[in-house]
Amino acid sequence: MKRLIMVAICLMFASHISSLSANVLDEDLVFYFGFEEFSGNKVIDQSGHGYDGTINGTVTQANAGKFGKAGHFVSGSYLDIDGPNVDPDHIPTQGMSIVAWINVDAVTDMALFNARATDGTWLVHPEARGDGNFRWLNRGHNPGKTLFDIRAGKNTAKVWTHYAGTFSREEAMAYLYINGEKVGEEKARLPDPIAGDWGQGARVGFNIDNKRPFAGLMDDMQVWKRGLTHDEVKSVMEDGISAITAVEAVGKLTTTWGNLKTK
Repeated sequence: MKRLIMVAICLMFASHISSLSANVLDEDLVFYFGFEEFSGNKVIDQSGHGYDGTINGTVTQANAGKFGKAGHFVSGSYLDIDGPNVDPDHIPTQGMSIVAWINVDAVTDMALFNARATDGTWLVHPEARGDGNFRWLNRGHNPGKTLFDIRAGKNTAKVWTHYAGTFSREEAMAYLYINGEKVGEEKARLPDPIAGDWGQGARVGFNIDNKRPFAGLMDDMQVWKRGLTHDEVKSVMEDGISAITAVEAVGKLTTTWGNLKTK
């Protein structure tokens, strides 16, 4: 009887852990907007971490996404991630990846995501640029702590383009991939971590100082706190985020997310 009770307790514990794991796609995934679910003035974060984006301006659901729905941004509109209240454990410092499908209305400076630290550090710039290329940048805390600044690739309006910027502090390397192909890389200029707070805010689609507004369609926007590999970037581009978010819980109970987005 005692053995049966212990087995039952273990099964209940494993079931509970599995349930919790199923709610979070990957512990390194900070937030994920597939634009599949809007609720009132919010776009629902599908990572499981609950960082729903509050709509400022006009961000609407469009049917013509790369994977299901997409978000349509009118210039000057954005999603507020409430940066000061993001869990410090979720802030990328040792690595970072920004991944998204974008279809811009015009070739001009557009921010995919932006966050600014309490000390004023502009810590990340993933951008489609008006000079016809793309940008990928991380910074450590001020002053003058640019870790890398890559500008490469060809920015084209009115077509779907896959953007992926990755950085690993351990490897001291940053990469920019456009449509799954590496277009730029840079060795880290400094050993510093990425600035470790989003105290002045975090937004999808508009810089914190209301510059570089995103206008057009966006799908599968992801922010990670590690540098994805090239193979992972290609898998996400081709098959969606479910390709790399299998979660193994305690006791090797595996839960694979695959129903939130369908190609």
